[in-house]
Amino acid sequence: MDRAERLLDGRGLADPPARKDFERHWAYRWERNGASGRLAPIEHPHLVDLDDIVGVDDAKETLVRNTAQFVAGHPANNLLLWGERGNGKSSCIKGLLKRFAPAGLRLVEARRWDLTSLPAIAAVLRGVPFRFVVFCDDLSFGEGEDDYRILKTLLDGGLEERPENVLIYATSNRRHLMPEAMSDNTGEGEIHPEEAVSEKLGLADRFGVRLGFPRFDQETYLAVVDHYASRLALPVDRAALHEEALRWAMQSGHRSGRDARQFIDDLAGRIRFGTPPER
Repeated sequence: MDRAERLLDGRGLADPPARKDFERHWAYRWERNGASGRLAPIEHPHLVDLDDIVGVDDAKETLVRNTAQFVAGHPANNLLLWGERGNGKSSCIKGLLKRFAPAGLRLVEARRWDLTSLPAIAAVLRGVPFRFVVFCDDLSFGEGEDDYRILKTLLDGGLEERPENVLIYATSNRRHLMPEAMSDNTGEGEIHPEEAVSEKLGLADRFGVRLGFPRFDQETYLAVVDHYASRLALPVDRAALHEEALRWAMQSGHRSGRDARQFIDDLAGRIRFGTPPER
């Protein structure tokens, strides 16, 4: 009866899936229920090929090395991937599944509004004979939001030790995850402005490794276009391909890996539909 009461009022802690479930499913999503929740298996995870992520080789190499250390049971760091939108931050983390899941890696998606459940997630995963990356995508906080303190505590500094089989990988368009106002530099309204700035920088600092994904220049953007065009064996002259790709980027107002892939999808569809570009 006591256990049923805890479950009914949301204070109960869900049991982890059985080992056979972890052997069958590579990815999970946390489904919150009050203060508790459960790990829901993702039947069809997005298995990205890391070799398809072009233009961010240094960041990708560090990410893969850190994850390989973790999966092998060696010390590794929580990671923050920050920078320009559409340049492969989320895809890099998804790509870890295809490479490391056979060795025991599992991904757990925790959404922005699930941060208050991070201690519960860690408790569910503690001691499970697999290695888990809790994936927080597109993470950022606005002024007045204090959920980030829960993440800070789990990353480093809480009284309870973080499970050795759990790491947190997050992506964000913001380097420090927090909004930075001009008043942070001027100190307007703050008696000790350096303390306010330190509070904002403290969260990002708790990620042991921070990988930047800069805006693509034209050369990198076209290299991504060439890669996808080659994979699909598109019968298009390279000069014409580049001309159309640059026109696409100009219309979208952005050069990124995502824009390159969207352009190639559009081009491949037009070619197969019978409306190829002019050569």
